[in-house]
Amino acid sequence: MSTIDTAVPIPAPAPAPVTERPAHRDGNVLRWLGAYTASMIGDSVYYMALAWTAARAGSDATTGLVLAVGSLPRAVLMLGGGVLTDRIGPRRVVIGSDTVRCLAVLALAAALLLTAPALWMLITVALVFGVVDALFLPAVGALPPRVTAPGQLGRVQGMRGLAIRAASVVGAPLGGAAVALGGPASAFAAAGVLFAVSLPLLMSLRLRPLPGREDAAPSGTAWRDLVDGLRHIRRHPLLGPLMLVVAVSELGFAGPLNLGLVLLAEERHWGASGMGWIIAAFGVGAGATALLLAVRGRVPRAGLVMCLTVLVGAVAIGALAQLPSVALAAAAAVCVGLFAGLGGSLCGALIQTVTEPAYLGRVTSVSTLFTHALAPLSYPVTGAAVALWGTGPVFAASAALCAAGALTGLAFTRLRRAELPG
Repeated sequence: MSTIDTAVPIPAPAPAPVTERPAHRDGNVLRWLGAYTASMIGDSVYYMALAWTAARAGSDATTGLVLAVGSLPRAVLMLGGGVLTDRIGPRRVVIGSDTVRCLAVLALAAALLLTAPALWMLITVALVFGVVDALFLPAVGALPPRVTAPGQLGRVQGMRGLAIRAASVVGAPLGGAAVALGGPASAFAAAGVLFAVSLPLLMSLRLRPLPGREDAAPSGTAWRDLVDGLRHIRRHPLLGPLMLVVAVSELGFAGPLNLGLVLLAEERHWGASGMGWIIAAFGVGAGATALLLAVRGRVPRAGLVMCLTVLVGAVAIGALAQLPSVALAAAAAVCVGLFAGLGGSLCGALIQTVTEPAYLGRVTSVSTLFTHALAPLSYPVTGAAVALWGTGPVFAASAALCAAGALTGLAFTRLRRAELPG
């Protein structure tokens, strides 16, 4: 009796699930982080050298003019930078803007080797930086979703926060050392070298394709693209509330945490050292939050946690001006850094997660407009208010404004329930 062997097909093994590489082990993310860190340290060195050179070349009024002149093109052109980012891609914009910054600063360094600093030189470079920042900031904010998976955006925001803390700690001392060793030309040259270091790292990035980009790619005139981006924010169930939280809370945070701390230290006779301890304490809190998010990667109930941490940070801001000693004020500053830092990082991660890919540049430009261009406009108001009523009422009013931003977010059910990808 013969038997016929019937071949039974063996099913092929199911493909292994694609796992996300953790951001801190992803070479692509680390190259982006290295470029971003070098660029941020270069920024710190540049601004320190610019302020020092302007102070030596003119009066206090001219120093303020030189430092403020770059803010106008930054505020006016920021939204246009978002449109350009969505049209030609964030990497091209970031590389182009960093190249211009590098060349402008190196040219100024070369000029200072040949002649004494003139006011027109410094104003020209400050204006160039203002224009370039209007392009750089939206583009660099739109890059993370292109270099990592959606589930890693929270961790990337934490890593970005660590880079910002490192730049603030390293940049100013590095600029000061460069000025002490070789004068302002040396400091500007150091900033130019740091910008140059970021360029090959940016050029080596591999960008992830973003689904849906072809369906909503910018078309028509730049104005039409801008209006389309603003309409996207207004109609989106999460982006609109998120922008409200950013706009209101940033106006409350910016004044006290920058100009307000200087005026508080003067009013309490704590001196520069006391102010330094408070600022350092804030940096410690913000750095700890960034490290936590970079390690953990994801916070459950991100929308709710974001609003609650901003609310706690607002309470800590109000307490700053009511505490009698530097030690207690520093403890409150740690709380501000911890809670406001976590709220800001979660807000940034949520914005990048929920934004349609084709609108990343324009949406980022709107949030950056509030944080980097419009919020500094509160400085003169803060100074005038402190002169009239003192630091206590002004810090309390700023805290109330921050709390209003947090409560605005809590009023939206979709935002309270928002989650970051797992």
